[in-house]
Amino acid sequence: MFLGIDLGTSGVKAAAINENGKLLDQATAPLTVQRPRALWSEQNPEEWISATEMAIQELRTKIGNLAAVRAIGLSGQMHGATLLNAKGDIIRPAILWNDGRSGPQCTTLEATEPQSRDITGNLAMPGFTAPKLLWVKEHEPENFKQIGKVLLPKDYLRFRLTGDYASDMSDSAGTLWLDVAKRQWSEAMLDACELDVSHMPALFEGPQVTGTLLPELAERWGMSAVPVAAGAGDNAAGAVGVGVTQAGDALVSLGTSGVFFVANAQYSPNPAEAVHAFCHCLPNTWHQMSVILSAASCLDWLANLTNTASVGDLLEELDRETPADNLPLFLPYLSGERTPHNNPHAKGVFFGLTHSTTRTHLTQAVLEGVAFAFADGQAALANANSKINSVSVIGGGSRSRRWQQILANVLNRPLQFRRGGDVGPALGAARLAELAYLQSQGDYSADALESVCPKPEIDAEVSPDAESSARYQDKWAQYRQLYRDTQSFMSAQ
Repeated sequence: MFLGIDLGTSGVKAAAINENGKLLDQATAPLTVQRPRALWSEQNPEEWISATEMAIQELRTKIGNLAAVRAIGLSGQMHGATLLNAKGDIIRPAILWNDGRSGPQCTTLEATEPQSRDITGNLAMPGFTAPKLLWVKEHEPENFKQIGKVLLPKDYLRFRLTGDYASDMSDSAGTLWLDVAKRQWSEAMLDACELDVSHMPALFEGPQVTGTLLPELAERWGMSAVPVAAGAGDNAAGAVGVGVTQAGDALVSLGTSGVFFVANAQYSPNPAEAVHAFCHCLPNTWHQMSVILSAASCLDWLANLTNTASVGDLLEELDRETPADNLPLFLPYLSGERTPHNNPHAKGVFFGLTHSTTRTHLTQAVLEGVAFAFADGQAALANANSKINSVSVIGGGSRSRRWQQILANVLNRPLQFRRGGDVGPALGAARLAELAYLQSQGDYSADALESVCPKPEIDAEVSPDAESSARYQDKWAQYRQLYRDTQSFMSAQ
């Protein structure tokens, strides 16, 4: 048995697979996000630990026991800044990936190191880790002086599980401190933030072992002190979970945020349209990625706004009605936006409301708006010369048949919804754990990647409807114009 733990934004998920790759069961414990000021997004790292304990104990109850676990893999939300002092104590709440406060520091970073985009392959954006540290240096100098280590969220969890300071290439590529082509820390980028390599964790490839589970945790969880794999950032882990390992393989992730991910055989940067070029979590592999900051979270917001019990209730209500035309337009920029705008001040917008607008109309408008944001990302990837052979879809949002069809129509391409897609990054983390175990046993072979990380069976393949796709192309143009027309009103206020 192999265990994957995914530290997400809204919860920690633990999933177990057997040696044949079959999902045995999964469990989730919720997390909350604190937003004490406009543009801020923070979490208390101690909540990550308690949520992990809850998820593991629930999984243990479901399965019976975890004595058969042979290795653990980790995945997690990317870009978060977890600051520790020399003793390993938390200095302040972690600043998350969707925090937009460090826009001015992005300008400072690129001015301080003019080769930033060449080294990292990416624009400096508020979501990345490095600008957050410049913000702390400027606004919380006493906290900055205490820094002994800067860890990404899943790597802080690793520290608490194993006592080791370690990270993987895919997650570290999202810090703006990694030389992505060379797969090593960039001294120039660290120096631009008045940090050095001593502040960073050791680097590993995703399927490598970084340490072993602490004995006291192993005893509490009912397992041996098993090896822990380096793992991956959530997007790369999600890709491994659905077999996106070869050049041209792609996935769309409908999670809290939205990701269009394409695997590459080489480093292919193109920061002009805010396309990310990162290391994949597999050796000698890279990927391109467009990111929208609010995807399925837009439905959570709408459910709360309309006093609906759950997102599931919103979607069931929509499914009972015939799809409507002439709906409002929705800009899903509730947390600002990355690709293609790189605008932390972008705002959500409903346009075209009338007395006849209903809650179901708003629900469908949200589904369409997020799909249009993905279309923007697809266009940016095309301009980056991405070669897309097939697209798998994962994430909680992928379970809605209405959203599946809207997304296929807007993107104007067939989409494959694969079994286990709702497990997401936790499944990929478990697969990386199996690869790491094989390496530790000397059983790793050239065929291991293909056998351990196959593409799951297809539950549904949704093709675009030509007539609907044509209509959506016109509405997508209106969506893009709406952003341009309202951009001047979007500010930090």
